[in-house]
Amino acid sequence: MSSYVLRNVSVLGGAPADVVIRDGFVAEAAEGTEEVIDATGLVALPGLVDLHTHLREPGREDAETVETGSRAAALGGYTAVCAMANTSPVADTAGVVEQVWRLGREAGLVDVQPIGAVTVSLAGKQLAELGAMATSAAAVRIFSDDGFCVADPRLMRRALEYVKAFGGVIAQHAEEPRLTEGAQMHEGEVSTRLGLTGWPAVAEEAIIARDVLLAEHVGSRLHVCHVSTAGSVEVLRQAKARGVRVTAEVTPHHLLLTDELAASYDPVFKVNPPLRTAKDVAALRAALVEGVIDVVATDHAPHAVEDKECEWAYARPGMLGLETALSIVLSVLGERWDLIADRMSRTPARIAGLDGHGTDLTAGSPANLTLVDPSARRVVDPSELASRSRNTPYTGTTLPGRIVATFLRGEPTVLDGKAVK
Repeated sequence: MSSYVLRNVSVLGGAPADVVIRDGFVAEAAEGTEEVIDATGLVALPGLVDLHTHLREPGREDAETVETGSRAAALGGYTAVCAMANTSPVADTAGVVEQVWRLGREAGLVDVQPIGAVTVSLAGKQLAELGAMATSAAAVRIFSDDGFCVADPRLMRRALEYVKAFGGVIAQHAEEPRLTEGAQMHEGEVSTRLGLTGWPAVAEEAIIARDVLLAEHVGSRLHVCHVSTAGSVEVLRQAKARGVRVTAEVTPHHLLLTDELAASYDPVFKVNPPLRTAKDVAALRAALVEGVIDVVATDHAPHAVEDKECEWAYARPGMLGLETALSIVLSVLGERWDLIADRMSRTPARIAGLDGHGTDLTAGSPANLTLVDPSARRVVDPSELASRSRNTPYTGTTLPGRIVATFLRGEPTVLDGKAVK
């Protein structure tokens, strides 16, 4: 295995020092045979972990593959991603989750941890093979019908009970479907002005309120995907105060963008859940700092050109996120490196049960890490992204920070800002 000395690097924004990587781990001291990387001015973070990535394979390789999505993740500073189940076929059996897991291992750029479907075909009618997926080679621990809500409360209760037996977690797409029929954007002043059918905030909040009660009753783990409203934050705050085993994520785009962008009718801004108001954005930012929202997750949702370059009503919802996430968080939180490491690495690794990820960069720790140049600025150009898709909402935007290098178990996946493989 390769050995490196990261010379004069700042670990989590601390005083510059040397970090030695040997045999896949952070070592105590150099032996003199390591390759030296001048890391002056760079910040070292534990490798980022994404709880919510859509890799599209199998079935929609025109939008993304495990390999291209893994490359985008590595370039974004990630060393592990959790791949959502809404593939074709759906990842609702041991066979499909093992296929995704093996494709991730073959790509070798990040650890790809499959998320299993809660229900067969994401149809919300009967539980999928949760136990078989949990005991498969992929060792699935997170289950989600993301893209669809597990709307049936009885089914949701049964899922929470089932995964409790092996320490699993249900990740809920919180959307009461009867309140969002035909919805095109956030329900509010802008939707009224544009004449677009609105998605009310209460459609999200009602499901979260129901599910934290179910999780409390069962004593099981619940994770709430892509929280987007101020009301949801309050429901989560109260649940956590009662000791409910609930965690929650927010996306970079919900920390930055608002529903005013829908006035452009550009489908790149169509997303599920929709962009909300400036008041919601402020509440989400405060909740992330406070810890009511536990993690930042990208909800990286690549789409083929024909699914985005069309009329708003017919466009598929979703945005790219892996290659820009850290920059967006930097623009929102500033250089609060320990907080960023907690929300984008340590806590998501803990929720997903990913041993070896989200560790402090001390001697003996697995060398899963990323180097960031906080002084760099870049203008987002979709043609330069590694993803197979181009549906980024940040085209032409100048963002802070640049990923210089990413290491997975001591081996570089990114060097000098470029993918090694």
